[in-house]
Amino acid sequence: MKFREWLKDLKYEVLQGSLDVEAEDVIYDSRKARKGVVFVCMKGTRTDSHEFIPEVVNAGVEILVVEQRIKVPDGVTAILVDHAREALALLSAARFDYPAEKMVTIGVTGTKGKTTTTHMIKTILEACGKKVGMIGTTGIVIGQDVTPTMNTTPESYELHLAFIRMVEAGCEYMVMEVSSQAFKMHRVDGICFDYGLFTNISPDHIGPDEHQDFEEYLFYKSRIFCCSKVGIMNGDDEHWEEVVKDASCKLYSFSMDKDGTDFKAEDIRYIAQPDFVGLEFDIKGTCELSVRVNIPGRFNVANALAAVSVLSFLDLPKESICHGLEYLNVNGRMEIVYASEKCTVIVDYAHNAVSMESLLSTLRDYHPKRLVCVFGCGGNRSKDRRITMGDSAGRLADFTIITADNSRYEKTEDIIADIRGSLEKTGGKYIEIPDRREAIRYSIIHAEPGDMIAIIGKGHEDYQEINGVRHHFSDREEVLKVVDAQLSKDV
Repeated sequence: MKFREWLKDLKYEVLQGSLDVEAEDVIYDSRKARKGVVFVCMKGTRTDSHEFIPEVVNAGVEILVVEQRIKVPDGVTAILVDHAREALALLSAARFDYPAEKMVTIGVTGTKGKTTTTHMIKTILEACGKKVGMIGTTGIVIGQDVTPTMNTTPESYELHLAFIRMVEAGCEYMVMEVSSQAFKMHRVDGICFDYGLFTNISPDHIGPDEHQDFEEYLFYKSRIFCCSKVGIMNGDDEHWEEVVKDASCKLYSFSMDKDGTDFKAEDIRYIAQPDFVGLEFDIKGTCELSVRVNIPGRFNVANALAAVSVLSFLDLPKESICHGLEYLNVNGRMEIVYASEKCTVIVDYAHNAVSMESLLSTLRDYHPKRLVCVFGCGGNRSKDRRITMGDSAGRLADFTIITADNSRYEKTEDIIADIRGSLEKTGGKYIEIPDRREAIRYSIIHAEPGDMIAIIGKGHEDYQEINGVRHHFSDREEVLKVVDAQLSKDV
């Protein structure tokens, strides 16, 4: 195609050359430079790719997108833009012929619940016979094909490449997690979601490499309602008025506590049986439905309600919605790995105090004989996380097993010592088993009838990172190994 044909949505100034030059692809990595590609120069925190212009031109690049007025070699077309990341997003969409517009798109943002809610939406749509593509923490999912990603929301070029793969695979729907960083870094610029969903917001991702303060974090989270046709908001969130104040789309709301919202959860029942641990509740309002969700926890009422709120606009069979929720499985998110008369074992990704408190508090609603928590904390991360998680475990669990979790370049025993210091102050009972495999085994071997065991921190992860090296390790796999060994022994 002619480069000019990719520029219809972009504001730019031609610094040099012709816009009628042939263009085959868009790149932002100088190592992929070749003839026929457009090189987008971006300023990062560590490098400025404007410095690689001589290198990419020598490799054959004849089209540049730049953020500053600089001299470029003769014979090269160069356009000036205000934001190169925005340009990358818009050029990527054009390069693949706007694939997002060829599917029903659902964007989900929020501090917690994004992964579970997107999985719920995907599972329900598939229960209705629809083909769905999904992007988020677990990677890019197209059918049985899963491609890992570095970020919850990939760079814009990778997004549109994923979208075209979905279209070519016959996907009718695309559901994705949209992080605050995705908005800040222009990864989703040019995408107008058919439905934008906001789960909740609480202080997180605030620091030098993320957001400078909570106000900035909230601002970028709220952008979902500026790039959606229909917005669905959690009416129970204390910041909901700030989140929706700049919304440019039609808005609906859901709630567990407030009357007057469009979707309301009522008569919530907590079910704990050997073959089912989860929830039942009724939905009133715009959608009338009684549902059964096989993931425990009050916050999963909110996640399921959010999912049903979105899907109610798609004219789906109610029985298929109910079936999808009842047989749902989200890897590493309140995942019931094992349940029997003896104990229930849950694997979850909770890796900060807010998530941990929410998880342990909600498991209390099932009245276990003992609530046992197995956890550690990642190395080379804020020590405050260890202190607050240790405090939460001591107060909310009946018994805690402190162990390893991605120690990275720190010593596991040093991390455990930090956790121990805060846990001991609560008077909570605990032991230390640094080997995570042995800690999991101990929790199950020594379980008492009626126990709930929460193994938290890693969730879906399938590795342990030690001294910069990732070794295969899955909490789920380790639980099943112990269970299988115990069952064989009993037989």
